[in-house]
Amino acid sequence: MLYVVAWPVLGEADDTALRRLRAQYHPQEADLIGPHFTLVFGAVAEREEELRTTLQGVTQRPFWFLIERIVRSDLYLYAEPSDGVAELSALYDMLNPDPGNEPFEPHITLGRFRSAAEAEQVARIVGRQNLPMTGRIEELALLRRTGDTLDTLASVRLGA
Repeated sequence: MLYVVAWPVLGEADDTALRRLRAQYHPQEADLIGPHFTLVFGAVAEREEELRTTLQGVTQRPFWFLIERIVRSDLYLYAEPSDGVAELSALYDMLNPDPGNEPFEPHITLGRFRSAAEAEQVARIVGRQNLPMTGRIEELALLRRTGDTLDTLASVRLGA
């Protein structure tokens, strides 16, 4: 399966906080990939050349994002940006000419829980202790996941 992600550049304290949260609450993914915004999720291998070409044509300049809230959706916990949403959405639209059934909501997945109550409790604590967070998106990457490995097939620096 193929993925395109936007890598956030964060201050040291914010990066450490996100990595620790993912390690504690989403360990199977945290060992595979650090904090990121997913722009293409689980595309078939046949889309590789198309995605490479689209990435090479990205004209978006680097941009800032601001995370001011942690939200729970079912059993998942997400950090959602308030600033930077328009830019992430424009990149998503460019990379997904045939979007799926669910609307795109930019986020960084922080964890998966056994119960909604547990996720809600952690969301409140994390929000009080770690927000707001400011970061910058400067790079996108095309990744291929095979089992428990993730390989970078291509990357592009924004504005380059």
